[in-house]
Amino acid sequence: MKKIVKKGLLAEMGFTKGGGTINWFPGHMAAATRAIRDRLKVSDLVIEVRDARIPLSSANEDLQPMLAGKRRVIALNKKDLANPNIMQKWIRYFDSCKQDCLSINAHSKGSVMKLLALVEFKLKELISREPTLLVMVVGVPNVGKSALINSIHQIASSRFPVQQKMKRATVGPLPGVTRDIAGFKIAHKPSIYVLDTPGVLVPSITDIETGLKLALAGSVKDSVVGEERIAQYLMAVLNTRGTPFHWKHLDDRRMEGLLVESGEKHEYNLKDLLPKRKPLDRSGVRYIEDLVTEVQRALFVPLTDFNGSLENETDLEILIEQQFEALQKALKIPHKASEARTMVSKKFLTLFRTGRLGQFILDDVPDVSDSVS
Repeated sequence: MKKIVKKGLLAEMGFTKGGGTINWFPGHMAAATRAIRDRLKVSDLVIEVRDARIPLSSANEDLQPMLAGKRRVIALNKKDLANPNIMQKWIRYFDSCKQDCLSINAHSKGSVMKLLALVEFKLKELISREPTLLVMVVGVPNVGKSALINSIHQIASSRFPVQQKMKRATVGPLPGVTRDIAGFKIAHKPSIYVLDTPGVLVPSITDIETGLKLALAGSVKDSVVGEERIAQYLMAVLNTRGTPFHWKHLDDRRMEGLLVESGEKHEYNLKDLLPKRKPLDRSGVRYIEDLVTEVQRALFVPLTDFNGSLENETDLEILIEQQFEALQKALKIPHKASEARTMVSKKFLTLFRTGRLGQFILDDVPDVSDSVS
């Protein structure tokens, strides 16, 4: 097996820095950040939603000093996309830092109910003496705050059907959809209100690899960073971790033949991976699982034949170039197609973001002695 790259080395490689520092701070984020700071002062508890695949990188560093002084629950959302074994290490890490943390799936009622139970437990002391309590939901773009808010609202509506209906939060694949701060009641006696907030980033993401992780998870618009650069970073991560070696027995694996139905819901549309046919007849459908196998093989074979060093920047760039070419064949994108590399990158990123390439956590668990960011 090839030698795995040491921690931190990838961030120093020039090709990951190719596009420079990642900045995405549109005007509405500046205004929203000010509003969030004002409301944090009067909030009784904060649910900080982070992406389970990047438990530290998806923290808004500018808000951490205020959040650290509040009653807080960190909700690591999208746990279905994260490696469950490593997730347990993250939960233990936060526990060692005396920070309440729960991994959740915002689309699962049972998962959200567990989160609400923890919130109510954290508010127990205040409930006995305060007539009104305020819970804020904060987080960077596209970590699933709106999906969580919708689930909480559905649970609240079943508990208190007489309360006024609230407009569902907008949920979509593009970060920065929620623009306003809106609240609704989830409990009586005492009255508990939940405030949703827009996703906000820091004005400048100084650590390039943190910015690339946020882009890979979808918290920064692809167009800001460039799909090819994000895909190149993903390939570098997979290669330096030796992930394709786990795909060695692809030919022996049984395929589920999972057909993408028209009603299937994903933040990133898997139907975009299929050939465009009108009408789309069953005999012409490419099964997603077959496509995943071809993509995994496109990464595995070049790595198997690779004789260079994964710690050498030039060697790694050559390997990634070979994998790009193999991916283009696997995805059946013509070499002469305009924007071919962008097309390859988009499809590759879609497979990662929908969990088809596996469950990953991109951040390394800090030493227990380190403090929570």
